[in-house]
Amino acid sequence: MHLILSLFNHIWVAVCCGIFIVVFLIQLYYYLRYYRVVLRRKRLERKGKINFSVERPGVSVIICAHNEAENLQHFLPLFLEQNYRNYEVIVVNDGSWDDSEEILKHYAELYPHLYYTNIPKSTRIISHKKLAITMGVKAAKNDILLFSDADCRPLSPFWIEQMVRNFTNNTEFVIGYGGYYANKSLLSRMICYDTQTIAMQYLAFASAGSPYMAVGRNMAYRKETFYRLKGFAGFLHLPSGDDDLLINAAGNRENTRIETNIDSITMSLPKLSFRDWIKQKRRHLSTSSVYTEKSKMKLMGEPLSRALFYGGFVVMLTQGELYLTLFACLLFLIRWIIQISVYNCTASYWKERKTGILLIIWDLFLPLINLYLLSLDKIFYRGRRDKW
Repeated sequence: MHLILSLFNHIWVAVCCGIFIVVFLIQLYYYLRYYRVVLRRKRLERKGKINFSVERPGVSVIICAHNEAENLQHFLPLFLEQNYRNYEVIVVNDGSWDDSEEILKHYAELYPHLYYTNIPKSTRIISHKKLAITMGVKAAKNDILLFSDADCRPLSPFWIEQMVRNFTNNTEFVIGYGGYYANKSLLSRMICYDTQTIAMQYLAFASAGSPYMAVGRNMAYRKETFYRLKGFAGFLHLPSGDDDLLINAAGNRENTRIETNIDSITMSLPKLSFRDWIKQKRRHLSTSSVYTEKSKMKLMGEPLSRALFYGGFVVMLTQGELYLTLFACLLFLIRWIIQISVYNCTASYWKERKTGILLIIWDLFLPLINLYLLSLDKIFYRGRRDKW
């Protein structure tokens, strides 16, 4: 009996070690094959190995605003003073009751390439953002549509140029990065980490030929593409999805490109309370259920292997064998060094805040938040909708 238990224990340990090694290698594959996309693209661009269009077609920048008077006053001039020859800025003022219209009227007198329109406050629709974007698209006179939000600011006067240079003859979608400013609070640092890691993932998958999303703070597509896909006709029952579902439905290896240059970035202020951030994440995650099955499978790989890695690490530590403990700690350290190196090098290039030991906390905590929002939260939050 003792021999059987000993044999069973050895088999159990061998199986645990095998699984731990496999998920360790899967994690390394994600970070070295995918999440290094920004660093890899930086090197290729420096060597002149990425083909960009030399044409500079007309561009319509579309910005949706809802009670964004203060942000419009500070950030709108940065969109209106871009170093680009042929472009217009269209602001759709969605039922604002602050001073947004007065500010837009003032800037329209100063900048002849600014146009704005208003959506009545009484308009009843599930997603005001989709309506605002649709109105902006219909008002646009150019085929290239570049999107951002009223609470964003482009980091460079070459933002338009950097995004538009990716529109070759076959390009329909261009995906950029929209980050958040970090302050000293833990919430701000967590939001910045979460935003950057999500961006590293969707940019990586798009670069590898499997685009699944973008952020409305910094993305572009053709007007013809919007009409061909019938706009948001298939997603009008969802309060969100204005920034990812078109790409998820129609993006592919041939028609989607990414832009990661520092001059192409837009930045925003993060949410100031945990409750507001959760509300924002709930809205962002609400569309994941209607992603294509291919996108869902790809998105499951990394968090599943990550959970198995941490679980395997704990199991290895509880076996009471010194060699297993040292082996587990060695693999944990290797993964952490690679992970933090890829993240911090990308953050440094994007002039974002770097992270240290907190990375392990975020690495464990954020998937639990996402799991909750995708499961139990749907039960507790049923029947309520977040607008905008």
